[in-house]
Amino acid sequence: MDYSICFHDGNITDLINSRTLHARHDFNNDLQMHSSLVRRLTLEKELEGHRGCVNSIAWNSEGSLLISGSDDTQLNIWSYSSRKLMHSIETGHSANIFCAKFVPETSDELVVSGAADAEVRLFNLSRLRKSGLEERAIIPSAVFQCHTRRVKKLAVEVGNPNVVWSASEDGTLRQHDFREGDSCPPAGSSHQECRNILLDLRLGAKKSLADPPKQSLALKSFDISSTRPHLLLVGGSDTFARLYDRRMLPPLSSSQYKLQPPPCVNYFCPMHLSDLGRSSLHLTHVTFSPSGEEVLLSYSGEHVYLMDVNLDSGSTMRYSSGDVSNRISLSPLLRGVEMHSSRSGVSSNGFPRTNKAGLDRCKKLVQIAEKSLKTDTDYYYGIEACNEVLDGHGHEIGPTLMHECLCIRASLLLKRRWKSDSHMAIRDCHRALIINPSSTRALICMAEALFLLEKHKEALEFAIASRSLAPTDSEIMERVESIKKNVAAAEADKANTESDRGTKASYRAGRVLSLSDIIYHSEGDNDASIDGPEREDSEYDEELELDFDTSISTEGGYDVDSDVLPRNLNLRIHRIGDSAVETERPNGSCEWPLLSCENEAPYQPEMAVDMKQRYVGHCNIGTDIKQASFIGQRGEYIASGSDDGRWFIWEKKTGRLIKMLHGDDAVVNCIQCHPHDCVIATSGIDSTIKIWSPNSPVASIVAGGAAGPETSDVLDAMEGNQRRLCRTRETILMHEFAEGSFHPFECTQS
Repeated sequence: MDYSICFHDGNITDLINSRTLHARHDFNNDLQMHSSLVRRLTLEKELEGHRGCVNSIAWNSEGSLLISGSDDTQLNIWSYSSRKLMHSIETGHSANIFCAKFVPETSDELVVSGAADAEVRLFNLSRLRKSGLEERAIIPSAVFQCHTRRVKKLAVEVGNPNVVWSASEDGTLRQHDFREGDSCPPAGSSHQECRNILLDLRLGAKKSLADPPKQSLALKSFDISSTRPHLLLVGGSDTFARLYDRRMLPPLSSSQYKLQPPPCVNYFCPMHLSDLGRSSLHLTHVTFSPSGEEVLLSYSGEHVYLMDVNLDSGSTMRYSSGDVSNRISLSPLLRGVEMHSSRSGVSSNGFPRTNKAGLDRCKKLVQIAEKSLKTDTDYYYGIEACNEVLDGHGHEIGPTLMHECLCIRASLLLKRRWKSDSHMAIRDCHRALIINPSSTRALICMAEALFLLEKHKEALEFAIASRSLAPTDSEIMERVESIKKNVAAAEADKANTESDRGTKASYRAGRVLSLSDIIYHSEGDNDASIDGPEREDSEYDEELELDFDTSISTEGGYDVDSDVLPRNLNLRIHRIGDSAVETERPNGSCEWPLLSCENEAPYQPEMAVDMKQRYVGHCNIGTDIKQASFIGQRGEYIASGSDDGRWFIWEKKTGRLIKMLHGDDAVVNCIQCHPHDCVIATSGIDSTIKIWSPNSPVASIVAGGAAGPETSDVLDAMEGNQRRLCRTRETILMHEFAEGSFHPFECTQS
């Protein structure tokens, strides 16, 4: 489809010329990630120096150095100016390094690392020989062994050279103050318990917004706001990111007792992910925007979402557990709940606040989207045209055009059927019904979306409501009858399935459980295609952990290849929290201490902040450290790695895909933008780090310059990623076993 959408940052030539007319102190910020530069990004250099997956990369504050951590347990320091390796440190970690940082205000001499061995280590680079790579092993300046599980994230505070924070899968966020000691107290000492827990979330995981936190929240990521460093953002093994104010947290504590989690300032979660109940869906990365006014959430098995921090902002929507059910219910709409007229884009005199040229352009984009819907082609581009109108010009168009565009986008989403497209269609239909409660188009689209989500009762309610408003509309009547027929067939299949469960249960009671039964409690026969009804993720009752015993007798005197997994595995499977597998750390702390909370007050359900933008096209399932990042000092673009070896850049405002670049032979995990230049570093399963700069001779929107993929390849890649997202985790695990590619200790299982 031939259509073009302009970029919101204008022409770079006009921007440069404006310097002579207007004195601006933020010119470099505007220029750093201008769209004309982003579209020319291409691979400039591969940095070689690691021998394993590169799980962490980070720039220093000036952008003159880059630090990287790898499965080879080395920290490498790279020069930005020469693109060469300066120092390589043998850290002494006994397992994969997942995070590494420069400590600020130390002249870049102090660096810190966190790893799968549950340790945090501090190093002083001044101890390295001036000659560079001759001496790799240096004694760490500090070793903190207070965590009991993998350390997934480190954070530092701008201007603070004395403290580093670490987040671990043991459910604790710890504060390490270098002034108080250089290690944990030795085992056997009278005060051997470290009192450095800033945030204890070992009873912090939630299954839904209405449910109280009960289980341990394995922390995967956290961030400190650069503009308001008292604000902390954490994410882990459930669907909720949490915002805490450090000033309101209780004093530092030890792990002797499991405490109820302190109240947070805000929960962040897309509404459609807040009520999944038992689900394997979880966060892999959370981060603040450069301004601190927005947060970015990346989900394993889902997409990347943008949300507002400032509750006074007009784009922020807080919701309760009751709002989740109201979103898919007809009754609140009929009662007039939320039936306020949409004033978006309307001035005090009732006319749209936009010029004629802008309005004509929006109408043209809506026509393009309508054509895509009628011809059943180019759903993706039709949706992007609607995104430009609604998200790029939503405050400028009138309610009539907005209603039309919302209904078109909802219909296109229902035809495309990517992951969560049905939920996005429901959001659009809800907005359209607020504008026009009698919209038969919105009502019938809502019914079709609810049917895809197996909400049959609600689907019939909306279908019947649309028929009552348009009893003579043949198209509406036909779609209503189709919904009724499909609901009847689905209910019949459901009844047959339930009658068969008793037989299956009795059969399973007399057989040996498979690995997938043990891990995922699978019901089997649960393969869902991308074109079928949307399903929730695989369920689990409690988080399980597998210990792999891969020892092989070597009586013949020859070595066994450590990279080959033997055919016979000894699996020790236990529930996390099982006292039988509690381990003692070197500092004497027990992995799962006793609960000390009694006479708790009744739980009061909390509210959460909903999404304001979604970024799609990539796939995040294979690794647990995949990042999503703001690009540039203004954060006007969003980037994420993907399981297909590519990395993606979207326009933040509209969610439009700008670039898709091949960055790894397997998976891209880490993306870090240079603090000042239009340069981006990426890493993943490969042992190299890629440096990207705007050196392509040809500017392109999606393809990677002159040598990049064709548009058809781009759509094929995104479709493939969506199919992978819709596969169950059990299917992926069994596929990897069948293909012989399952490596439990490698970074593909990070």
